[in-house]
Amino acid sequence: VTWQMSGEVVLMTLLGGMGTLFGPVVGAALVVTLESYLASTSLPVPVVIGCIFVVCVLLFRRGIVGELMHRLPGKGNR
Repeated sequence: VTWQMSGEVVLMTLLGGMGTLFGPVVGAALVVTLESYLASTSLPVPVVIGCIFVVCVLLFRRGIVGELMHRLPGKGNR
Protein backbone atom coordinates (compact mmCIF):
# COMPACT_ATOMS: atom_id res chain seq x y z
CA VAL A 1 0.00 0.00 0.00
CA THR A 2 1.36 3.39 -0.95
CA TRP A 3 1.06 6.64 0.97
CA GLN A 4 -1.32 7.92 -1.70
CA MET A 5 -3.77 5.14 -0.90
CA SER A 6 -3.71 5.86 2.83
CA GLY A 7 -4.28 9.55 2.04
CA GLU A 8 -7.20 8.60 -0.15
CA VAL A 9 -8.74 6.57 2.68
CA VAL A 10 -8.43 9.58 5.00
CA LEU A 11 -10.00 11.77 2.31
CA MET A 12 -12.94 9.37 1.95
CA THR A 13 -13.48 9.29 5.70
CA LEU A 14 -13.34 13.06 6.10
CA LEU A 15 -15.70 13.67 3.19
CA GLY A 16 -18.31 11.22 4.44
CA GLY A 17 -18.04 11.96 8.15
CA MET A 18 -15.76 10.52 10.82
CA GLY A 19 -18.21 9.91 13.64
CA THR A 20 -20.72 7.97 11.58
CA LEU A 21 -21.01 4.40 10.40
CA PHE A 22 -22.06 5.22 6.84
CA GLY A 23 -19.87 8.32 6.44
CA PRO A 24 -16.77 6.54 5.11
CA VAL A 25 -18.95 4.45 2.79
CA VAL A 26 -20.55 7.58 1.33
CA GLY A 27 -17.14 9.25 1.06
CA ALA A 28 -15.65 6.22 -0.69
CA ALA A 29 -18.56 6.05 -3.12
CA LEU A 30 -18.21 9.77 -3.87
CA VAL A 31 -14.45 9.63 -4.45
CA VAL A 32 -14.54 6.46 -6.58
CA THR A 33 -17.45 7.79 -8.65
CA LEU A 34 -15.69 11.11 -9.21
CA GLU A 35 -12.44 9.38 -10.18
CA SER A 36 -14.26 7.13 -12.65
CA TYR A 37 -16.22 10.01 -14.16
CA LEU A 38 -13.25 12.39 -14.36
CA ALA A 39 -10.96 9.74 -15.89
CA SER A 40 -12.85 10.09 -19.17
CA THR A 41 -12.37 13.86 -19.25
CA SER A 42 -9.28 15.95 -19.84
CA LEU A 43 -9.51 17.52 -16.38
CA PRO A 44 -6.73 16.81 -13.85
CA VAL A 45 -8.39 14.33 -11.49
CA PRO A 46 -6.34 15.06 -8.31
CA VAL A 47 -6.86 18.81 -8.67
CA VAL A 48 -10.63 18.52 -9.11
CA ILE A 49 -10.98 16.08 -6.20
CA GLY A 50 -8.77 18.33 -4.07
CA CYS A 51 -10.97 21.34 -4.82
CA ILE A 52 -14.11 19.37 -3.99
CA PHE A 53 -12.46 18.23 -0.75
CA VAL A 54 -11.66 21.82 0.24
CA VAL A 55 -15.23 22.94 -0.49
CA CYS A 56 -16.70 20.03 1.49
CA VAL A 57 -14.44 20.69 4.47
CA LEU A 58 -15.44 24.36 4.48
CA LEU A 59 -19.17 23.74 4.04
CA PHE A 60 -19.65 20.39 5.81
CA ARG A 61 -17.57 20.48 9.01
CA ARG A 62 -18.91 17.09 10.17
CA GLY A 63 -18.70 15.43 6.76
CA ILE A 64 -21.60 14.87 4.41
CA VAL A 65 -23.40 12.23 6.49
CA GLY A 66 -22.59 14.01 9.75
CA GLU A 67 -24.13 17.24 8.49
CA LEU A 68 -27.21 15.44 7.22
CA MET A 69 -27.69 13.72 10.58
CA HIS A 70 -27.23 17.00 12.42
CA ARG A 71 -29.67 18.95 10.24
CA LEU A 72 -32.41 16.32 10.01
CA PRO A 73 -34.69 15.85 13.02
CA GLY A 74 -34.16 12.68 14.99
CA LYS A 75 -31.32 10.86 16.68
CA GLY A 76 -28.51 12.75 14.98
CA ASN A 77 -29.12 16.09 16.70
CA ARG A 78 -26.85 16.87 19.61
